[in-house]
Amino acid sequence: MMKYRLFFIAAFLFIGTAAKAQKNGKKEIDENKMYIAGSSYEVKTYPQKFKSKKPENIILMIGDGMGVAQVYAGITANKGHLFIENMKYVGFSKTYSASDYITDSAAGGTALATGVKTYNAAVSVDTLKNPIKTVLEYAQEKEMATGLVVTSRINHATPAVFMAHQEDRGAYGEIAAEFVDADVDVFIGGGLKHFTGRTDGRDLLEELKQKGYSVEQSMEDVVKVKSGKLAGLVAPDHLERAGERKDMLPVSVETAIGILSQDRDGFFMMVEGSQIDFGGHSNNTTYMVEEMLDFDKAIGQALDFASKDGKTLVVVTADHETGGFSVTGGDISTGMVTGEFSTGGHTGVMVPVFAYGPGAEEFMGIMENSDVGKQLISFIQKK
Repeated sequence: MMKYRLFFIAAFLFIGTAAKAQKNGKKEIDENKMYIAGSSYEVKTYPQKFKSKKPENIILMIGDGMGVAQVYAGITANKGHLFIENMKYVGFSKTYSASDYITDSAAGGTALATGVKTYNAAVSVDTLKNPIKTVLEYAQEKEMATGLVVTSRINHATPAVFMAHQEDRGAYGEIAAEFVDADVDVFIGGGLKHFTGRTDGRDLLEELKQKGYSVEQSMEDVVKVKSGKLAGLVAPDHLERAGERKDMLPVSVETAIGILSQDRDGFFMMVEGSQIDFGGHSNNTTYMVEEMLDFDKAIGQALDFASKDGKTLVVVTADHETGGFSVTGGDISTGMVTGEFSTGGHTGVMVPVFAYGPGAEEFMGIMENSDVGKQLISFIQKK
């Protein structure tokens, strides 16, 4: 009798565990294939008249991994409209690198930052591993204020290519150390662990403070900084997903613009929606769509400033597409999106380029990704 009881108890526990696993599995599959919308946000329409023919300020916004399907998934999820639709000048960028048909973020970002194609994994060095001057460095030569805002670690590939020069994107410690001398006025993102507790014994936080930076480790403290130099390292490594980090990206963009726009010589800022790419690598439709919406809210902050200022160019593009994402279904009225992925990596398709403000007409048509960088540098050189 005892053997039978033990058998039935074991069977009950197995069935319960299996049912729980099946339930959890279904939840995971649903998130991977379907986004169920929450409340949508209001999208404003901004005027298309500007105060100058050439930009005084430039805001470059990179949706890492953002292709056309990601944009349309976002439009559907927000029940018909995104802020990005205010950007009437539209083109496409060919993303291949100097070494590979399928680029990585380092090579793709370097092309956008320097106007030069290079090999995969390169951080603003050419194919011979010589440093290439970046658009941010050109801006500094013109005494413009500069900023970087991301949702990844701040020393990740995309932000790194604007201020560092390394043969390999994996040199995270070296890239973090370059921030001490790079003189970027405002940078906000994750990656705190690369600035302190280092194997070389350097305390980069203290070094930044000695350089005059307000060094903050929470968004509550970041938003309190209204002027001067700001280093916001608000997570040990990459930040959490959009649902957990809340409005970190749009608030950071608003904060950075508030500081940088005080410079009479103008400013250059790069903003990255880093985790659109993460959602694509994970083949997770919900993750990807939430990050797309978060990035669009940040675009809204940039457009709100640019529309009032009248002298600011906003360019939105991607370094590559991630996941081979396809929108397989959706409902504009509810914001539901279903999708499928063809790969866990990057793809070779062209990515969109959107522009708003003085000089926006230069970003129409099909272009090389390096042409975007060349044009941005040209605007700064002519200031």
